[in-house]
Amino acid sequence: MSLIDFLLFLFVAAIAGALGKLLAGYFPGGLLVSIISGYIGALLGTWLARQLSLPNWLVVNIGGTAFPFFWAVVGAAIFLAILGLIARR
Repeated sequence: MSLIDFLLFLFVAAIAGALGKLLAGYFPGGLLVSIISGYIGALLGTWLARQLSLPNWLVVNIGGTAFPFFWAVVGAAIFLAILGLIARR
């Protein structure tokens, strides 16, 4: 994976994280939080899709690495919603 591929990967993760933040409601943080939540969302969403035997939708291939964009958004929304519930207490 080249530097350009890595930067594109971070950009796609940031978009997925930002969409997850919108779905989960307000969550403080900027670009770094969006990137981290997009990456964690991809891990969580892919795991959840495998457990429920659901297909991969909107997979983005960057430098030979597949990024499950749809499941990253869903996973980021779930992750941030749970994190928001824990942080409010």
